[in-house]
Amino acid sequence: MSYTHAINNAKLSFSEVEKILEAGSLLSLPSETINNIQKSRAYLDKKIEATTEPIYGINTGFGSLYNKNIPKDQLEKLQENLVMSHACGMGAEVPQEIVRLILFLKIQSLSYGYSGVQVETVERLVAMFNKGMVPKIYEMGSLGASGDLAPLAHLSLPLIGLGEVYFQNKKISGEEILQLMNWEKLHLKSKEGLALLNGTQFMSAYGVWCLLHSQRILKLANIIGALSLDAFDGRIEAFDESVHRIRPHAGQIKVADEIKKILSGSEIISQSKKHVQDPYSFRCIPQVHGASDDAVQFVSKTFLTEINSVTDNPNVFPEEDKIISAGNFHGQPLALALDFLAIALSELGSISERRTYQLISGSRDLPNYLVANPGINSGLMIPQYTAASMVSQNKQLSTPASVDSIVSSNGQEDHVSMGANAATKAYKVVNNIYSILSVELITAAQALHFRRPLKTSPYVEKFVDTFREQVSFIETDRLLHEDLVKAEGFLRGVLI
Repeated sequence: MSYTHAINNAKLSFSEVEKILEAGSLLSLPSETINNIQKSRAYLDKKIEATTEPIYGINTGFGSLYNKNIPKDQLEKLQENLVMSHACGMGAEVPQEIVRLILFLKIQSLSYGYSGVQVETVERLVAMFNKGMVPKIYEMGSLGASGDLAPLAHLSLPLIGLGEVYFQNKKISGEEILQLMNWEKLHLKSKEGLALLNGTQFMSAYGVWCLLHSQRILKLANIIGALSLDAFDGRIEAFDESVHRIRPHAGQIKVADEIKKILSGSEIISQSKKHVQDPYSFRCIPQVHGASDDAVQFVSKTFLTEINSVTDNPNVFPEEDKIISAGNFHGQPLALALDFLAIALSELGSISERRTYQLISGSRDLPNYLVANPGINSGLMIPQYTAASMVSQNKQLSTPASVDSIVSSNGQEDHVSMGANAATKAYKVVNNIYSILSVELITAAQALHFRRPLKTSPYVEKFVDTFREQVSFIETDRLLHEDLVKAEGFLRGVLI
């Protein structure tokens, strides 16, 4: 049976979001949520009818045009024009799994009852989600400040019969979707276009996706790092609890403990060693992986707050008889967090590539490039190049976006977060990390073969055996691209 999530005020968790994103999951609007939306809309309608005072974005223009009053008979046209004029995204298309998450987060934010939208608008968005419709959105266009304006405008176009959506494996125009579903074009009321476009759902969706994968990547980095340590005939003393008790960073303690558990029962790790210490890429796994783990936990807290928030503008408070124009759409908390996340994950890739390099270097009685007959065979020489290229790219992608700001809207929006750029950069870093770890996995599993007949731990032996069902031991040179693709697929799907 498919999972149905009821849109309400209960706090969202990452595990709940994961379930919502599973194929076939559905959304519902309980009566209490509908009442909250209706109450906000009814208050707004009454307020507009009773006042001649300007209320930003409701009976005025937008941005630097805030001082232009709009007649009541033009309010619907104002909102429709807003959606059309702001749909000017460029660049690559946003992946459909991210768009589906954007759509859900927009529904969630509008449903708290502080946005003044019609119930019909939220119901249409829910119907789009439930029917598997994915609007076509572009990567570039948001400054991450006055909401994610351009991408959210593209998300909203199908409501008024414009734009394009992916539906049942076809790309269909917004007009065709209305005809196909026998839907009427939505007539946006005052503030609705602004409520749809203001908000941080583009940044938030990318961030949540990255964090869901970051939790997997942290576990994989520890497992593969432990495998590399054993394949390199490394020492376990650097993971002793006594060492980390006197420098008690939470992530450092956690990683050291995990590595010891992963290698518990290894014949290799427990044998006597010729060397008294290991290179930093092995010895400092707790300190480096642990610091990245701590960073991911910090970023997770930021995004959990954000996806349980209202981020459009102005905000409508029926109980307090207030309509307030403020700045909840500003992406600064997300921009800083996304930049931090990209840096933290890049470091996991950087140290992974160094372990790969050490394993192919001919050290510790391992053959050069991990083949029995180097020379005629290049072995695992070039996968390290591939990892190095992605590590270098990640360093470039980790240059913070949040330190930049470009004035927009004739100076009215004079400080922006650039959080959308931080989001798309972090997404690319995450995907690169999977590839970098796949290179290390192939290399470490290959190196382990040369330690036989000694065995590593039961946990790692099982992990490697499962991996060997996808990628076999490399006896002689072969087309390694196919192995790398299989290894990355394994990392994305293996149960850990």
